[in-house]
Amino acid sequence: MSTGTTVVEMREIHKSFAGVPVLRGVGFAIAAGEVVGLLGANGAGKSTLVKILCGVYGRDSGEIRLSGAPAHIADPQDAIAAGIRLIPQEVSIHPDLSVAENISIADLPVVRHLGVAVVDRRRLRQRATDLLTRLGLGGIDPERRAGSLSLPQQRVVEIARAIAGEARVLVMDEPTAALAEAEAETLYGVVGALARQGVAVIYISHYLDEVFRLTDRMVVLRDGIVAGDFRTDAVSRDEVLNAMLASRPGELYPQKAVSGPGVPLFRVRGLTLPGALEGVSIDVAAGEVVGIFGLIGSGVERVGRALFGAEKRATACEMVLGGHTISLTDPGASVRAGIGFVAAERKREGLIGIMSVRANTTLPFLDRFVRGVEVDRAAESRATQHWISALGIRAGGPEQEIRLLSGGNQQKVCLARWMMGNMRLLILEEPTRGVDIGGRREIYLQIRRLAQQGLGVVVVSTDAEEVAGLADRALVLHYGRVVAELGAEAVATDLLAASSSLPAKEAPSA
Repeated sequence: MSTGTTVVEMREIHKSFAGVPVLRGVGFAIAAGEVVGLLGANGAGKSTLVKILCGVYGRDSGEIRLSGAPAHIADPQDAIAAGIRLIPQEVSIHPDLSVAENISIADLPVVRHLGVAVVDRRRLRQRATDLLTRLGLGGIDPERRAGSLSLPQQRVVEIARAIAGEARVLVMDEPTAALAEAEAETLYGVVGALARQGVAVIYISHYLDEVFRLTDRMVVLRDGIVAGDFRTDAVSRDEVLNAMLASRPGELYPQKAVSGPGVPLFRVRGLTLPGALEGVSIDVAAGEVVGIFGLIGSGVERVGRALFGAEKRATACEMVLGGHTISLTDPGASVRAGIGFVAAERKREGLIGIMSVRANTTLPFLDRFVRGVEVDRAAESRATQHWISALGIRAGGPEQEIRLLSGGNQQKVCLARWMMGNMRLLILEEPTRGVDIGGRREIYLQIRRLAQQGLGVVVVSTDAEEVAGLADRALVLHYGRVVAELGAEAVATDLLAASSSLPAKEAPSA
């Protein structure tokens, strides 16, 4: 229950990266005992805002005040000293230490014995017991190895570690992303206990059901500004979704396919990856753009890689391309079958920055340019120049280092690579991540043109607007399963609504 006393206030926060504004005058405040949901679509600025509060990033301008006084938060240690703690999305316990050791690792109680400082095991256990009881989970044995706990219990240990240092503000980033519904109940109880004890909780989640259940207030960011600040008991789900996903100019996306899908070019049945995907089935026709949308933790991060054969544990009941059965053996086999893949992390997994546009474009098919014992560089350059012209890649020529190109033009080179190989199916992960609005428009046009030439295209994205604007059909993943299939008329709010409900069944087991 909020006391009404403001603990943290952020005023006119501005932050840019490489000249691109990410936060533009954001204001945010939270009171003691208040639970505030921080919401926004992918790229809205949520993570940047809380990283500034937690001292991970510096702000370009603006002010942070703690209990009404100006605060200097230059690094994470400043934030910790001010009582601000971050619980990251990924669990970060030390699995081989005990519960008690994890909780007090930053401040182990010591006693001197024969002139030597040793850990006071009694005080260590008692501190852990007191903190776990405070969180409503006093039944956890402080001596138990932390790695043997369930995921929600490990989360509670993280929270106990945070409040052991007298946390005043707790930032929770997607805390239930890896939890099934029954497991999440444990965490909900802990959030309520913290609020009753006067801790301010900033709760970041895409799951609107739990945000409505847990929070007193919701702050929505969109494109680096505050698009809404609502009392939870006085706002509807549609109002929140509309604040998150205000429509962009219609001309951003090209016209979709006029006719419905034909005979499937590509078909997969029962795609399964332990801990991530369960029984996923997908059809893609020639000339069709199929979107796969999901929130972080839904399996969307793994589905494209699984389809390409890059997930060794993935299996499928059936996988057919162009009437021929193919297997999920390895990426090389997928390329030979006619499947291309552009990874979300293009700089880490898709491109070699110090190499030329030519070298990056021809790399998977270099054998086609071998003449005798040497590579025909002139033929390579001619082929690359063809795709530079065809895709409108802005580069100084085939020999320009690819690291000097913009993000949008780098992404076009990734497309050119597979066009050179005459692929039949193209799988694109987050195709416009880190690309400005002009570059996005050009990439969307190229994707549609490729489909019109007869390719099947799968776009895997956590951007609801992107999938709704681009795809002829959209599949929605939720806890590893396809929970909805929507047509070309679907809008971003339809996708987000389908994906943001709490799971009806438990997540796939690891």
